[in-house]
Amino acid sequence: MSYKLTDYDYHLPPENIAQHPAHKRDQSRLMVLNVPDDALHHRNFHHISEYFKPDDVLVVNDTKVFPARLLGKKTTGGKVELFLLEFPKLELDKQERNTPHLATAQALLKSSKRPKVGSTIHFNTTLTAEVLGYTKDGKAEILLHYFPSPILPTLEAILNSLGQVPLPPYITREKGTTKEDQERYQTKYAHHPGSVAAPTAGLHFSDQLLESIAAKGVAIAKITLHVGYGTFAPVRTEDIRDHTIHHEYISVNAQTAATINAAKKQKRRIWAVGTTSVRTLEFCTDTNGEVQPTSSSCDLFIYPGYQFKTVDNLITNFHLPQSSLLFLVSALAGREKILNVYNIAVKENYRFFSYGDAMAIITKK
Repeated sequence: MSYKLTDYDYHLPPENIAQHPAHKRDQSRLMVLNVPDDALHHRNFHHISEYFKPDDVLVVNDTKVFPARLLGKKTTGGKVELFLLEFPKLELDKQERNTPHLATAQALLKSSKRPKVGSTIHFNTTLTAEVLGYTKDGKAEILLHYFPSPILPTLEAILNSLGQVPLPPYITREKGTTKEDQERYQTKYAHHPGSVAAPTAGLHFSDQLLESIAAKGVAIAKITLHVGYGTFAPVRTEDIRDHTIHHEYISVNAQTAATINAAKKQKRRIWAVGTTSVRTLEFCTDTNGEVQPTSSSCDLFIYPGYQFKTVDNLITNFHLPQSSLLFLVSALAGREKILNVYNIAVKENYRFFSYGDAMAIITKK
């Protein structure tokens, strides 16, 4: 077992990095790694339903990506790009009638000259941002002033009208964010706004595929993990165990916990859609092996040597070299096995990362 960062590297030609989603959600390719049989199968994603058994549980992350990238101007006219690092917290206790509604958040500001503390960034007549201060690592503390209307009654609606869906830095096409991204960089079951990046394993599921899986007798349970900007942070420590992982908000309700615990007692299989679902379930599992209802901040770091307590099988995308997500899938299937199948995926022209193809890792048949 290796904890050396460079032992989690692999060669990925730039042309293997997907710049657009597949033509249809469930028409992406699917690599199936059956760990107990040491078998590898090449399928299309809509074939995933063949691998489920009645009474399996499929856990999905119902977070929703919000338009976190806003383009505004200083009072002096200079351009400012504001990137919200979290969905703003509404300051309801400070609300008075006929005054702007208020919300606080942390953000990254990009401008020719850093906006001063106390200055205002203008987006349009419905939204402005006041710079309250800066953290030691350069994040801006901001206070949003927003003005609801019958057409745009909530802050979410205002952000949807003004903001852009933030795409990962490895999507480098010239036109940037398009209308296609507004629909395709969101899962079909996205419900709770709060993520600055999509839980991308879920992007492959169409409504029809979800219906066919449910019709097979599979219970679909929902958790929430709001994906933060830290998901793109590179690992810089030579020993991966020294890496500090970012905190992200998670929520597991009582119904989901009960569904999973009942399945575990009956030795039924738990499938996780995406590494976010894995980290949430494992974080919420107590020492007795039971998933507890939780609303908390999660900083669980999973790397080889970790003993999984709840998750049996995983549906995921192909992850960046030397990333914490690659450590997680290596913990589930083994580092050498993962790197071997990743090299096969490169040779077979699989598409990598957020808009890329999918992989199913089966550890329990």
